[in-house]
Amino acid sequence: MEKSAFVLVDTKIHDSDAYEEYKKAAKPILEKFGGVYLTRGGFMDTIQSELWEPTRIVLIQFPSVKKAKEAIESVEYTSVKKIRLENADSTFVILEGL
Repeated sequence: MEKSAFVLVDTKIHDSDAYEEYKKAAKPILEKFGGVYLTRGGFMDTIQSELWEPTRIVLIQFPSVKKAKEAIESVEYTSVKKIRLENADSTFVILEGL
């Protein structure tokens, strides 16, 4: 059985209006590949920040690392990803679950 995976994204948004377009377009694409949003930029209490200062965290669970990669490498997402890259700075990580 494959292990689940998590996509963790920390984003500093520069253009909120454009980023709203990204959010609307990205969500159904990632969900198509089994992605389930667990948090999407809500309240955050940073307890320790020696390595990095989180800005806006999004956490999406996928059935597997393979599915997460398929989602973010898909033709559909690649066209939407451009909006994120042009309007925000991000750290984007795929983590294997237990």
